[in-house]
Amino acid sequence: MSFRSRVSLQDEMRGIIEEPLLHLVPKSFDYVGDVAVISIPPELAAYRGAIATKLFSMRGNTRAVLDKVSKLEGDHRVADFELLLGESTETIHRENGYTYKLDLKKVFFNPRLYSERERVAAKITPGECILIPFAGVGPFVLPAAGKGAKVYAVEINPDACACLQENIRINKLERQVTVIQGDFEDIAEAKDLQLPESGFDRAIVPTPYGMDHFLGRVSKFVKKGGYIHFYTFKAESQIPGLIEEYEKMGLEVELYRRSGNIAPGISRWVFDLINK
Repeated sequence: MSFRSRVSLQDEMRGIIEEPLLHLVPKSFDYVGDVAVISIPPELAAYRGAIATKLFSMRGNTRAVLDKVSKLEGDHRVADFELLLGESTETIHRENGYTYKLDLKKVFFNPRLYSERERVAAKITPGECILIPFAGVGPFVLPAAGKGAKVYAVEINPDACACLQENIRINKLERQVTVIQGDFEDIAEAKDLQLPESGFDRAIVPTPYGMDHFLGRVSKFVKKGGYIHFYTFKAESQIPGLIEEYEKMGLEVELYRRSGNIAPGISRWVFDLINK
């Protein structure tokens, strides 16, 4: 989860980092399992060791500290990390009652969406058939399967697929999940893939940045009256136009809300849509 202590990291670094640079110390950072993940600005490069040591001491079970040195890149949506302290980027993360085994150097995982994943899971009823593209290591998949849904999880990154298969096994959900490795666009056109003839009851689409075009493609697989939980990255000023666009696509907007700020003026938004 995203972590802010009562005493901020900035306060902890006071006296270690010279005052004119202190404001550059990140206000928040993440814990994924026992690994602390932070993005240290280049201006603080000389202090990375000191920052890592402080992070290591701020939470008792921390085993490693990673510096995120690039944004998500490539089809596999993996950022570049540098291991500042510790020996491994592998960890076991527990969230909402489920266990995730993963390697942060090989797969994408966002711990800040834990409450959003819990919110969506609460809407699922046993027996639903659910499509989840961009499934990753399973943070939306496992809670859906745990509610008794039949889940089709699509992921292009082979390392993420391997983690997902292992996480399904660890959480004893093998009977509930079908994992499909590949690009969703290719899979959507595959004739030999056995998908529900009547369409999916629900789709959960944690869309990567800049890939909004997937909404139209996913909606074709969702039955009339079915739900789509769609995530996109937009400025607030774009939301009214987006609602109008979705309505023209035959989608009713039941709910929309922010689910995290990404950059100045840009937030992640979730839309709960009904396929009309």
